[in-house]
This record gives sequence, C-alpha cells and structure tokens, in this order.
Amino acid sequence: MSVHAIVADRPGGPEVLQLREVPDLTVGPGELLVGTAAVGVNFIEIYQRSGVYPVAFPFTPGSEASGIVRAVGEGVAGVRVGDRITTSEARATYADSFLVAAEGAVRVPDAVALDVAGALPLQGLTAHYLATSAAHAQPGDTALVHAGAGEWGCCSQLLVARGVRVLTTASTPRQARPQPRRRRVRGVRLRRLRRSAREATDGAGVHVVYDGVGKDTFDESLRALRVRGTLVLFGGASGQVPPFDLQRLNAGGSLSVTRPSLGHFLNTPEERAWRYGELFDALTAGTLDVRIGARFPLADAAAAHAALAGRATTGKVILEV
Repeated sequence: MSVHAIVADRPGGPEVLQLREVPDLTVGPGELLVGTAAVGVNFIEIYQRSGVYPVAFPFTPGSEASGIVRAVGEGVAGVRVGDRITTSEARATYADSFLVAAEGAVRVPDAVALDVAGALPLQGLTAHYLATSAAHAQPGDTALVHAGAGEWGCCSQLLVARGVRVLTTASTPRQARPQPRRRRVRGVRLRRLRRSAREATDGAGVHVVYDGVGKDTFDESLRALRVRGTLVLFGGASGQVPPFDLQRLNAGGSLSVTRPSLGHFLNTPEERAWRYGELFDALTAGTLDVRIGARFPLADAAAAHAALAGRATTGKVILEV
C-alpha cells in the first residue's frame, strides 16, 4: 500500500508543499510503523522548507506526530500493533504513515485524545525541562515567560502548578488580560518589561526569565532579573543573540545565563518516560491545557505553514489525517 505524503521538491514558499503518493514504508529493526492521526506543525519545518535550514530535497517535513502502531520491527519489546503512541523524534511525519525508533515513542494513555497527543510533544517536553531542569524556580518565586500566554503557555501552566508566580509578555493590552483558564498568569507589556518586572516584585526583579525570542528581548530579559537571577535562553525567534561581554552578568548582580536544548534533556529512556508521564498526569488532572489553535487536513499543509508563519493562529497548529 502506498503512502500519501507532503513533499517539497525544492526550497521555497508554502506552495512547494504538495500531496503525492510515495513508496510504502518498511519497518526496520528497532522501529515502529505508525498510522498517523495528528501531526504537530512547527517553525523548524518552515525554516527547512524555505531553505534557511539545509535539508535534502525531495523533502517531507515533520518530526512530531501521534497515531496507531501498524507494525513492530525486530527487537522491539513492550509495544504492540494497535497501541496509541506519540513522538517528537520521528521523521517525515507529514504523511498518513511514518516510521519512528521505538525508543523515541511513548504510549498515550486512554484518557488523552490523539489530537492532543499530537500537539503535545515538542512544546510540552520543552516546557517540562524548562520548568523542572533548566532552572530551579521554587514555590513563591517569580518567573517571566516570553509569549507565556500563547506559544509557551504550557511552560506557564507547569510553573504555576509548582507554585511559581508567572509574568508573561504580551504585545497588546488585550493579550495582557488574564484568560479565564489562566488567571494566575499575569500579562505585562513587552515595551515596559523591566519596569513591570520590578513593580511586580517590589523592586527586586524576577528570579528566572525564560526567553525563546532571542535578539529582540535578550537585553531587557537581563535587566528584569534580580540579583543572582537566571536567564534561560532556549530559542531565537527574532534572531540569534550576538556575542556579549560576560562582565555584564557581574554588573547585573551575579546573573547566570544558560542555553539549553531539548535533546540534552531526553538523555535516557527513564528521563523521557518521566517527562511524558508528568505531562500526561497534568493533562488528566486538568492542570495542563494544550490549546489546538488551528486544524488543517494533511493536504492543506501549505495553508498550515502560511497561517503559522503569519502569526494568524493562537495555540498549536496541527495537521489531521
């Protein structure tokens, strides 16, 4: 049986993403063949499609997806045909079937819908390592999360569940208003970030800043920290931070900066299972809400890329099969 997949023959705009038939997939040792349910759409795939990040063409995007196991490769234990799984470590998931190393997939509890499971891994796992491992905000501490009411809402929710006060940046007064399900997250305007952070902490500054924006917010993020505060720089949506004088950390109050990435926080099967387990527990307990902001059929992957790149959505964008 052939596979229907999104293929780009060359780098370019969203229009290069075309649905076509490709050869059937053969499951190899240690792998799972999965029938796709939902695919998470992420900015990295836009960068790959457009040629910003080099990939080999023809190219089928995608690493994040959920689905049902159709075949199990030699040497795989603990997974059966018919199991529901999710992953952020697959390849070519913009398709109605995909392959993934069994060690990179986890079983989805019955209480979690497959569309939610497909929207969860990349942002959920990132939020989990940020909240638990990249810095160590304690109950009663104050953290600032850039875009923490939108793209990084998972991080805000996990921090709040741990007793941390959360401030999050917003571009407009409307975005800064509390949302019904997130009233413990306070929005502050980006253009008055340092002042708002000081006002919210009796002049001291915040304990931790989680910054996935990069170049445009880095300086203000440093200024928002209190003495011995930590800046967790985990992305560069606005561009990479240029080299800077480390003496600024001393002058700012013995500050710390760390630059983590997700792969280094999935070092062992046990660590992966722990992170997913806590995310699934939070979903079923109602302390974590994964918002799906837009759904597109697989064939409309180009429209999904255009919507994500144009910031026309709030919440996760997914493709459904």
